[in-house]
This record gives sequence, structure tokens and C-alpha cells, in this order.
Amino acid sequence: MAPGATAADRRAARRPVSRDVRLFWWASASDALGTQASGVVLPLLLLGLGHSATTVGLVAGVSTAAGLLLAPLAAVPADRGARKPVMFWSATVSALAMAGVTGAVVTGEPPLVLVLGAVLVERFATAVYEAAAAGTVAMIAPPEDCPRVVAGLSAGDQGALILGPALGGALYQVARALPFLADAVSYAVAAACVRALRSDLRPERRPDPGATTDSSVVALDATSDPLSSCSTPAPVKGLVRRTRDELGAGLALVRTSPFLRLVVTWTATVNGVIVALYYGAVFTLQKGGHGGAPMGLVLALSGAAGLIGSLAAPRVVGRIGGARLIVTVTWLLVPLAAGLATADGPWAYGALFGVFCLLMPLVAVVLQSRALQETPPSLQARTGAVLASAVGGSAALAPVVAGVFVSRLGTAAPAMVCAGLLAALALHTTVVRSRLTGATG
Repeated sequence: MAPGATAADRRAARRPVSRDVRLFWWASASDALGTQASGVVLPLLLLGLGHSATTVGLVAGVSTAAGLLLAPLAAVPADRGARKPVMFWSATVSALAMAGVTGAVVTGEPPLVLVLGAVLVERFATAVYEAAAAGTVAMIAPPEDCPRVVAGLSAGDQGALILGPALGGALYQVARALPFLADAVSYAVAAACVRALRSDLRPERRPDPGATTDSSVVALDATSDPLSSCSTPAPVKGLVRRTRDELGAGLALVRTSPFLRLVVTWTATVNGVIVALYYGAVFTLQKGGHGGAPMGLVLALSGAAGLIGSLAAPRVVGRIGGARLIVTVTWLLVPLAAGLATADGPWAYGALFGVFCLLMPLVAVVLQSRALQETPPSLQARTGAVLASAVGGSAALAPVVAGVFVSRLGTAAPAMVCAGLLAALALHTTVVRSRLTGATG
């Protein structure tokens, strides 16, 4: 806790989380574990069926793009009160899709169109679930518990990153269908946990008349919902305009809120950088004659460090302060990225990536927990979809950029370019620190 914390603050930090928080954590952790277990062996399955690496990459790219396009559409009904049904049915559809893959693999040599169709359905449903889940923390936990809950969810994701690939690989050795069966079961567990939630996940349609809105947050809430006052059918042109406005409400909020702009900028930049650095490491180690085991080592060390950082985040944030922590960590990432330009072995890469992934969750907890409080309940899913699209877009572009720089400038180029991007980001966070102090205190 911070030195000035009150007795009430200390009691809040020791207070056990609610039943709904635990259920939501289990839903998130089981979903992540199953996804990691099946995702790591899906390329192996396709290659084992005789498909080329180009086909494998195309499957991954198409499924990722499909999720990015669908998430904003799914966010609208979630924000309008259907969050829990959308989460439940999307998890159920994902479970059925993975069960279909399991059955197809058990029967022998499934056709590519069947596997691709099931994977696309699963990715579509997963994108819908993630869009609807955005903002759930703010509805099942009080504001003072948000950092701790966000840190717990991040720790679950990092734990899945460590255990999932190992579990998937072990199951694949026993039978090719088992990782996909495990993924189907994980989605079923997530659906059951969501169904068991007791909290009302529907946002308040209208705030209290005397309620005030923080000046740093745009005045976009349920009262400005373009459909909230419509009682009769509108002309087609007006309906199209209102639909467009609904889809763009999250983007409008981010565009007019300085703090949410920082969240999107920092998260998309840092996630794109880490993906580019990872692929730069892959290219460098491959050129040095290293096989797949070294990259497994790098991933394991990174996941373990990320788990430690997520668990430690609430205490570190309480001692240092949010604004100071954001600026300090961003500057520390710059030499780490530059150091990867001179790394020449798996252990060096593992150590540098480990420190990188140890520091990232410290800032992520600050930004995510505060963003939940800055966003009106009726826009949580749509704002989360904007963030997911920005992060997904940067992560999808990063491997392409890394490959171009490696082929034209050498294996050290991605790390040096990423160090420059992080330096610019650190300078930006330093400039806006005075505004951050009030927003992240």
C-alpha cells in the first residue's frame, strides 16, 4: 500500500474477492489455457495433413482478421444489455466448434475446408466473447478492487501461456485430437462459469439526474445512446446513421479522452514491439542454427516473468504511484529492446525478454484498471473493442515489418527500430505525466 493509505484502504486490499470475480477468473483462465493448448498444435496438425506453410499462415491470418472485424459489431449488443447472454452463447459455440475439430481429427484425415470452417467459427465466437467480456470487471468488482482483479486476470493469462503449450504438446503426443478436446472442455467450463454469475451485467440505462461526469471523460453515456429515445421505426437512412454511430461510439470516446488515447497508444505500441522483437529473435536464432527448443525456452522464461509481474503489480503500483510507474517502465523498456540487437543466444534472449515481460504487466494493470473507471458502463464493450482492434492490428503487422527489416537491413534492425519507437513513446508519456498524475493516482 502507499504510505498515505488509510485503514479502510488496507482492509480493502485484504478483502477476499467475490464469488463472481472468482467465476470470471476461472472462465478467463480456462479459456486461455485451452486456446494455448490447441493453438500451439494447430500448425502441426495442418502440416501433418500435408498442407504447406503458406496454407498454415493463411489460416492464421484469415482467422485473426475475421476476429478483428467482428469484435466491434459484437460489442454493440453487449453494451446494450446482452453482455451475459452474448458471453455464454459465444463460449458455447466455441466449445461446439472445437468439438467438431476433435471429431473430424478422430475420424482420420479431415478435409482442410472442414478444419478451416471450424477454426473460423471458433475465432468468430472468441472475438464475440472477448468483446462482450470487456468491462465485466467494472460490473462485478468495486472500483478499489479493479487493479487487484485485473492483475489476477493477467496472471491467469500468463499462467496459461506457460502451461498451455506444454499441455497441448503432451496431449498431441498421445493423440492428435486431445488438444482440441481440451480446448472444447475449456470453453464449456467458461460458459458454465458465465452462466453461474449472479451480477447484473447490464449497464444502467440512465444515470442519476444529480450525477456528475469527470471532466477528463467525454460526455458519452447511456443518455446519448442514439436509440434510447426511439419509440417508432425510423427511415432506413436514419437507421443506417444510428447504427454507424453506435459502432463508432467507442472510437469517439477514445478519440476525445486523453487518458484512453494514452491507453490505446501505449498498449498497441508495446504489444506490437514485443511481437516484432519475438519474430526478430526467431529469425536470428534460426540463422544461428538453433531449433525450436530455444524459442520454447524464451517463451517459458517470458511467461514466467509475466506471471510474476502480474502478481506483483498491485503492490508495486501502490508503492510507486501510477503516473511515475508508467514513465519509469517505458524508459526502462528502451535499453532492453536495444540490448536484443546484440543478443546472440537463447539464454540472452530469454533473460532480456523475461525482464521485458516482467515490467509490462506493471503498467498494463494501471492502464486497464483505470480505463475501466474512465469508461461509462454503456460503452465498456465498444471501447474494449477499439483497444483490441488496435492491439490486434499492431500484432498482425509486426511480423511483416520484422521480416522486411531483417531481409533488408539485418537481424539487428527490428530491435533498433523497436528501441526508437519505445523512446518516442517514453518521451510522450513524460510530456503528459502531469495529466497522468490525476488520472492514475
